[in-house]
Amino acid sequence: MAQIVDDKSEHVIPFILERIKASQDHYKGLGQTPPPFFLGLNGVQGAGKTTLVETLCSLLTSEPYNLPTVVLSIDDLYLPHDRQVQLAQSHPNNPLVQHRGQPSTHDVSLGVELFSALTSRKANIKIPSYDKSQFSGQGDRRPESEWHTINKDGSKPVEVIIFEGWCVGFKPLDDAELQSTWEQAKQEAESGNSYRGQLGKLKLEDVQFVNQALKGYNQMTDQLDALVHIDAEDTHYVYDWRQQQETALRASKGTGMTQEQVIHFVNGYYPAYELYGVKLRSGSYPEKGRQLRLVVGPDRRVKEVIKL
Repeated sequence: MAQIVDDKSEHVIPFILERIKASQDHYKGLGQTPPPFFLGLNGVQGAGKTTLVETLCSLLTSEPYNLPTVVLSIDDLYLPHDRQVQLAQSHPNNPLVQHRGQPSTHDVSLGVELFSALTSRKANIKIPSYDKSQFSGQGDRRPESEWHTINKDGSKPVEVIIFEGWCVGFKPLDDAELQSTWEQAKQEAESGNSYRGQLGKLKLEDVQFVNQALKGYNQMTDQLDALVHIDAEDTHYVYDWRQQQETALRASKGTGMTQEQVIHFVNGYYPAYELYGVKLRSGSYPEKGRQLRLVVGPDRRVKEVIKL
């Protein structure tokens, strides 16, 4: 069995195995063949999501589990560059859609199609891939010839899908909730210098646009059998974590965002943490036990484990 090299998978692996067994027992009880298991993995940027995903995939595919596993990143569902430009130009005054990131900048129909193919265990499924370095960092989808193929003829089909991303599992707010959350943030932003968020600096209609787009993501979110949430003790850690990533990038590749660019970049994502974080922390499922929340400190190490 592969060695656990991080402090998160030791909590997550037992949770996944427990949920897979519960799912299999449920379908077998109905006299049906259990479908592949979909795990959602949400984590603020820089919290250690990528490291955890790589470890989980290695462990699950190894002895004694031998579960064919694939990782699908929501980043690989970003719109192609031309459609992202079209979206930005059609909403020129909405800062949330001027670059990739927020709900509305992903190809949900491609994701739904992919989920359906994986559920049906279709052969020769192509997993999309996105190149963030294209167009001076604006990014673009790689040509289909460069996509990874799974469930190849003669191979055992994938049984576990890890769907990971910074906004995976976010649920849209109803109109009243959205307006109330925005109004509170706006009041805090206007009351003085103590406000640390970004939501209160935006127009309501810009936030409403993203929230409306997020409703379409339910087509994928509702198919997740379980959810792991890597939550920061203080969401503001994301600024330091991203800065550390860019510093390492500059050291290794000679290129990376400046401190000012990092702040601007993270500011674009931050309103979604303010909008959807509370609901995610309280649990996304009516049934208990389907969500695991790992709270990490500034060193990214687990400080608290909560099953919801």
